Amino acid sequence: MDNQTFNADIILIEGLKVSPESSVTTFVLLLLIYVFIMVSNVGLVVLISMERSLHEPMYLLFCNMSVNDVFGASAIIPRLLGYVFTAFTERYIRYVDCAVQAFCAHFHAGTSHAVLMVMAFDRYVAICNPLRYTSIVTNRMVVKLSAGAWTVAFLLVVVLLGLSIRLTRCRRVILNPFCDNASLFKLSCQNLLINHIYGLSSAVLLLGSSLGSVTLTYLRIAMVCLSSKNKVLNSKALQTCATHLAVYIVMLVSSFTPMIMHRRPEWADNGKVASVMFHVVPPALNPLIYGLQCKELSFICCKSVRLGCSDLMIQSRSANS
Repeated sequence: MDNQTFNADIILIEGLKVSPESSVTTFVLLLLIYVFIMVSNVGLVVLISMERSLHEPMYLLFCNMSVNDVFGASAIIPRLLGYVFTAFTERYIRYVDCAVQAFCAHFHAGTSHAVLMVMAFDRYVAICNPLRYTSIVTNRMVVKLSAGAWTVAFLLVVVLLGLSIRLTRCRRVILNPFCDNASLFKLSCQNLLINHIYGLSSAVLLLGSSLGSVTLTYLRIAMVCLSSKNKVLNSKALQTCATHLAVYIVMLVSSFTPMIMHRRPEWADNGKVASVMFHVVPPALNPLIYGLQCKELSFICCKSVRLGCSDLMIQSRSANS
């Protein structure tokens, strides 16, 4: 290998293990998914920003998710695309770039859970206390809760990565598709007890808070729906909660699948590929789920498409004439 690979600041990363025969297919598929993630999520943010009727707390939270999904996908997918046609022995990455990618990956994951907790609170107030919803959940309050969610995730990840960056390095190979915290501290031969304790504690705190708040919220919502025989209320509750639950379930499946697969040695390689799922599957599915479940978004999207097509037809006729 080139002499620069022995530089402590240059790391060799495994990336995606793709056979030469499937490299083109993998590249095209990943590229199409990334383009779809960017177009759909950015389009959703632009649509909500421009449409005054959508300047409501629930849609502001949708914007939070879309911005976070664009951030998370952009931190992982472009570099994976660059590795597809590169030999394993030439997949170099600077340690600083690796640390930045690890920070982005964990920050995206932490923010996803934090924002979904805020969304659970929004649905709880809307269904269990509908008469006071507009006074409790205001746009200003949603901005504050969103800022708090992003700040908490940021602080947790800064400490997490800081504990890994402080370590001296005795290895230069990362056997993972992309850089994460575990990849960074495994480069060291020092005592990693503090890293393991904090990493496990922060994960339990975030996942426990996320699962606990969502579970309690929907148990309370279920109790309200069961105690009320109002079919209109129950139908509205089901409709408004379906979006949030679908997004949350997709995120949990994408999170736990690689954890399960990594525990089986025969599935190790598949587990590495599955670790990319969290940064690919939810960002691609979330805009579809929002659009299909929210009638207001579906209506405005269809209206925008019709207006766009009408403008194109008018311009075409003008050009022909």
